[in-house]
Amino acid sequence: MSSLPTLTPIKNQSQVRRSLWFERGMAMIASANLLLVLFDLSYIPLRNFWLQGRITIPLLNQTIKVPLPPIAKWYDPIKGIEPHRDTQKYLDRVEELENQISQTPLRSPQVEVILQDLRSRSVEMIDSNPFELANKTGTLERIKNKMREHVFNRTDASAKESFRRFWSQNYLATGSPKQELAFFNGEIRPLIETNYYRPIGENGEFIDLFWSIDLLFVLLFGLEFLARTWLISRRHTGVSWRDAMLWRWYDIFLILPFSLVPYLRYCLLLRIIPVTIRLNQAKLIDLERIQQQVSQGFVAAIAEDVTEVVVVRVINQVQSSIREGDMARLLSKREVRPYVDINNTDEVAALTTLMTQLVVHRVLPKIQPDVEALLQHNLDKAIKQSPAYQTLEQLPGLVGLQHQLTERLARDITQAVYEGLNAAIEEDPVGEELFKRLIEHLSEAVGTEMQAKQTLQRVQSLLTDLLEEIKINYVERMSEQDLEEILEQTRAIRQIAQQ
Repeated sequence: MSSLPTLTPIKNQSQVRRSLWFERGMAMIASANLLLVLFDLSYIPLRNFWLQGRITIPLLNQTIKVPLPPIAKWYDPIKGIEPHRDTQKYLDRVEELENQISQTPLRSPQVEVILQDLRSRSVEMIDSNPFELANKTGTLERIKNKMREHVFNRTDASAKESFRRFWSQNYLATGSPKQELAFFNGEIRPLIETNYYRPIGENGEFIDLFWSIDLLFVLLFGLEFLARTWLISRRHTGVSWRDAMLWRWYDIFLILPFSLVPYLRYCLLLRIIPVTIRLNQAKLIDLERIQQQVSQGFVAAIAEDVTEVVVVRVINQVQSSIREGDMARLLSKREVRPYVDINNTDEVAALTTLMTQLVVHRVLPKIQPDVEALLQHNLDKAIKQSPAYQTLEQLPGLVGLQHQLTERLARDITQAVYEGLNAAIEEDPVGEELFKRLIEHLSEAVGTEMQAKQTLQRVQSLLTDLLEEIKINYVERMSEQDLEEILEQTRAIRQIAQQ
């Protein structure tokens, strides 16, 4: 008596709970790393938003300004961003003007010196375009347009002349200096503040220290990857450490330091793959339905082509075999290639014997009354058409004799045939040998007649044309079937099998 197979012990609930919490913790860390990557890649395009330091939310008839943490102040050093010297000195000079106006009259010599310096700096800013390095030339155009509209009420005026006029005692004296400076601080200053300077490193790229933050995550996930794959190789028999690494192939994207290579920085987005898989494994999200839809769409996209190609390939192979004479060699029992027998059994003879036994022992006893009735009907019909019977029928006492005779004769014939066949397939060596000889002679006779040149060519031509018609008429129908319905039926069968 064979022993029962040893079952692997099932983890208790506490082990499962600890494992799940560990998976969730690492999944959350991976998600945080992915969010940090997305923030880093989008920081430069969205720096103006973070620089504003607030979110404006329209609410009913008023707007609410929600302050934000000083993200730009914290993260600018990571990206190597520092204030541009020219634009920053320009803004500092405007602050000096405000302080001077608050201490002395507008038309004092001290104010005029500052205004003259601002006029020259404005012209220099337009000519040198300090916004170009930060790829903010469009910001400079907005500044010039706003100044044209404010000073001359039109956008086709000279930008330089607009700044010269704005930074003059006469223009500031026509209205309120505080009001004009409020316009500058509210409309022009925020645009100038968005400009920055970013030094270039020895590799020809902008300095970026994000790798120093990302390297901490890379080291953490690298250690986890080595420990996890080692445990997998230890727990599963026949799984090497390398196989375990291939098992966790998606974690590779978490440990490759793409942030060190500027040209590969956007490859960090590939971490979406391991993060998504980890969230699903930690049961924080459910991707089963999405996986079904994705696999269904993929299978539906290729199933039609694959089905058509496979069926056409099979039919072409059969046609090629017929044209090359494999059918003739089969009928003549000549094999060009050696035939491989896997069980030392003549399957054709065995199947023939099995089917004969099935017919004799199971089928014939059930249809014997019908065979007798059909045979009796034919005998009655043949006897009635005989002239001798028509003469004997006129004799008295012979009217029912014909029916009795045909009934007895039909029963005897069917019984004789049944007993003969039954005796031929029973444990009778002579009958079995005669039955095998009959099968052999039958197959030889059919093969000899089929090898006739005209017959063989006709059969080959008909079979080839039939297969070609099948390709044209039926293969296209197979490819036009509703693959969605087939896939749904396959899924339902799988669910039933699982239950």
